Amino acid sequence: MIKNHLAIPIGFFLLATLLSPACTQSKADTPQEQEPTASGTQEQQKPPLSDEDLARLYLIRKQYREAQDLFHKLTVQEPKNAVYWNELGISFHNQAELDPAMKCYRKSTKLDPHYADAQNNVGTVFYEQKRYSRAIRAYKKAVELRSDYAGFYLNLGYAYFADKKYSDAIDSFRKALQIDPNAFNAARSRSGTIVQDRSVSTDRARFYFLLAKSFAESGDVEHCVIYLKKARDEGYKELDAVKSDPSFTKVIKDPAVLDVLQPDKAADAVQQQ
Repeated sequence: MIKNHLAIPIGFFLLATLLSPACTQSKADTPQEQEPTASGTQEQQKPPLSDEDLARLYLIRKQYREAQDLFHKLTVQEPKNAVYWNELGISFHNQAELDPAMKCYRKSTKLDPHYADAQNNVGTVFYEQKRYSRAIRAYKKAVELRSDYAGFYLNLGYAYFADKKYSDAIDSFRKALQIDPNAFNAARSRSGTIVQDRSVSTDRARFYFLLAKSFAESGDVEHCVIYLKKARDEGYKELDAVKSDPSFTKVIKDPAVLDVLQPDKAADAVQQQ
């Protein structure tokens, strides 16, 4: 399985597909004919974009209907290409057409059972449909297929959180941070092959506290403080427990952490809301 809330499954993380150098140019940029140079030779014309490159360029530019049309054409031409089916699904997904998106993702996983990106995207549809247990199963499959990608663990963590399985959520977030310490700062994307919708619509205070806990476990004081403040400002009522929580052992003596935990600070934050 990524607004201030996750559109992912709660907010579930699309991995940008690498485009060829030609993909960075539009058709309008492609020269038709070059005038001879002073030496009498003619500059080499640049080749036009392929349908594949152009379709992905449409995704990047958020021209989803155009991307959908081209990816559909590509799946007709190569019906056993799992990547094309996945990207066609993303084109539908970006237009909030979840049913056809799911059909495309399912087709992709059938063509290539080891394609983790498509499996992740199946989970994202379930997440957005609030079918969290199914989203969790799909994300776990994606993690099993590709355990080195932080985005899959983040999506799994968001799904666990939505399903109120908080200890599992923390474990997933922690693994994501081990892979990529900047995982939570990565912008969500839907222009490549992985959908990462991340949003939290309920119990935001607890969600921020769990993020603070994850950063505390990794010894990241800066981000721990950021999310502790967010949890406090959202009215989290169990901040005192931080002092005895072993997850905060590495950061509890830091002045910035202790400052957030001061009772008057919490009271001021509530009054300002």
